[in-house]
Amino acid sequence: MKGFWGTRTASAVATALMLSACAGSAIRPVSDTPVKIGQPYQVRGVTYVPEVDRDYDMLGYASWYGRESGNRTSNGEQFHVAWITAAHRTLPLPTYAEVTALDTGKRIIVRINDRGPFGPSRRIIDLSRGAADELGITRQGEAPVRVRRVDPPEKDRNRLRRGKPARDLSPVSERVLRNLRAQLARGSR
Repeated sequence: MKGFWGTRTASAVATALMLSACAGSAIRPVSDTPVKIGQPYQVRGVTYVPEVDRDYDMLGYASWYGRESGNRTSNGEQFHVAWITAAHRTLPLPTYAEVTALDTGKRIIVRINDRGPFGPSRRIIDLSRGAADELGITRQGEAPVRVRRVDPPEKDRNRLRRGKPARDLSPVSERVLRNLRAQLARGSR
């Protein structure tokens, strides 16, 4: 009998240790501090100068990335493909931005925690797979978007820091979308 209880106790201890190891590797919320602006940097011969731009509001294109899951982002966080995050060349890390799909008017809030997109491209932002899914542009290689820096309420920030989407935003009206599409078309000539 003693051997049975000793084995059972050892098994229980081993199970407890395995569970505690799993709990230690659980995804934890990330922080908004410190905010990193960073020094100018070069990628493929192009110099990028990070800066605070409280009025950032641009039209361009978005793509998405997702094979890098588990890698470190530019601000040192672990990249999670399903989280609602993005990469931007120059905005401080982290920054929150509202991204609007110009094809549909759908809007989401993303947490920018990485650098990119790089190279000659009309892309102004790269979205995580989770953000692209949330915006409805996963099937497109590139999608026309508006990217606007925002200061969301703490409740939305907290959800995004835990890997969850922020609250749903109402879509942009068709009249506003037509105007934004026209501006993008004029800017790409």
